[in-house]
Amino acid sequence: MKTNHLRRILHSALLLAFFMLVSMPPALACTRAVYYGKEGQTVTGRTMDWVEDMQSNIWIFPRGMARGGDMGEKALKWTSKFGSVIVSGYESGTTDGMNEKGLAANMLYLAESEYPPDDDRPTLVTGAVAQYLLDNFATVGEAVAAMRQERFRVISVPAPNGSKGTVHFSISDASGDSAIFEYVKGELVIHHGRQYQVMTNSPIYSEQLALNEYWRQIGGTVMLPGTNRAADRFVRASFYINATVQSANPREAAAAVFSVMRNASVPRGISTPTQPNISSTIWRTVADQKNKVYYFEDTASPSLLWVKLNQIDFKRDSGVRKLAIHGDPDLGGDQTGNFKEAEAFKFLTPK
Repeated sequence: MKTNHLRRILHSALLLAFFMLVSMPPALACTRAVYYGKEGQTVTGRTMDWVEDMQSNIWIFPRGMARGGDMGEKALKWTSKFGSVIVSGYESGTTDGMNEKGLAANMLYLAESEYPPDDDRPTLVTGAVAQYLLDNFATVGEAVAAMRQERFRVISVPAPNGSKGTVHFSISDASGDSAIFEYVKGELVIHHGRQYQVMTNSPIYSEQLALNEYWRQIGGTVMLPGTNRAADRFVRASFYINATVQSANPREAAAAVFSVMRNASVPRGISTPTQPNISSTIWRTVADQKNKVYYFEDTASPSLLWVKLNQIDFKRDSGVRKLAIHGDPDLGGDQTGNFKEAEAFKFLTPK
């Protein structure tokens, strides 16, 4: 009986996997997961999967930066309350980062995103949303409360390579609280709570949760979906982020998260002619939010590097600083002291 029952489960799983492969729209592949270790050890990892080199660099932004003045007449204006370390994309947007309070923000692709129609509210370009969150909030609860007020309108800007600027966002803080922000049919949808550990791309988040629940009932030790599609990566990351060793040791925790993110990565050079939006993982980040260490791994590099936020001067007028990692794949180790003064990049805005 047990054997027959298992066969029925496996058969159903295979049918669902086939359905997902033929019916779900393709999506640029990124994965984000939050790890809850012992003694408050919270770590967030993400992969950046993209069709080409994004010319990424790592930046230090101090407190007191005036924002929005270069984003158009109707742009939202603010002054940063917190300093942050971020990874840029095309030197025109913030794709990932952590602020000095341990709030991590991630921007991921979502083909189904539909942003609000034009109205009288100030605007905020998609490439600046993660930076807005890092600049203004110490906790997820604060960010969620502010986002619910919808005082500004998010507008989409295509990437420099022409890809659609349809994205969604995740945040997590040092306490382990988590939130997902999506724009579905023009409306802001927020998923808030520690249970929202994992995020990938298509479909919209509510449908990802339903698919993941199906696989959870099967059990990860029986079978896990193994393709590079977003729904399959969501299931694998959801299982492994909780199945891996849960440690209070910062080194062990960061290593555990890297192992999960590598499992959810798309190997370099992988492409599918009929699904051009599935892309190789070009870099990964891991944010140790308790100890304020931000790790970066270029998949073309033999080693990873890290930045210790507790050793950075974020005070007002301390200046913008840049770690030029683009074109230097051999860079590795502790890079906290190797940032150079630089002029901040300008966020990409509609033409």
